[in-house]
Amino acid sequence: MQLPTEAVAAAVLLDVVRISALPAKRGTPYPGRVGAHWIGSEAADALALIESLPGSEQHRCGFSPGWSVRAYADAFDLALFEAAFCFRCDEVRMHGPAVPSALSTQFFDADSPQARALLALFREAAP
Repeated sequence: MQLPTEAVAAAVLLDVVRISALPAKRGTPYPGRVGAHWIGSEAADALALIESLPGSEQHRCGFSPGWSVRAYADAFDLALFEAAFCFRCDEVRMHGPAVPSALSTQFFDADSPQARALLALFREAAP
């Protein structure tokens, strides 16, 4: 999976969000509770794991994401990007000021070891 390179380099904090609904309009944060804040090497390791997700073909389930990560730089004001993951249809949707349109929708293999490891991290962070 491809993340916005400059944003990954600038990210110092990741919020892990347990998504409760779809946003009211495209480009706004996914509603839900923040279950964990990953900083430093924990954030870098999670971003590396996300980048290692192998691609997949598009599947349709209606896109019902359960988890997202929001990446922040030092200022902690506006998220550089948010990536929402649907482990049923293997789809990731990203938005934010650092996300080029070519990266906004991607597909990953939810059955891969990397995806299972990511889902386990998300579940550990559950509020």
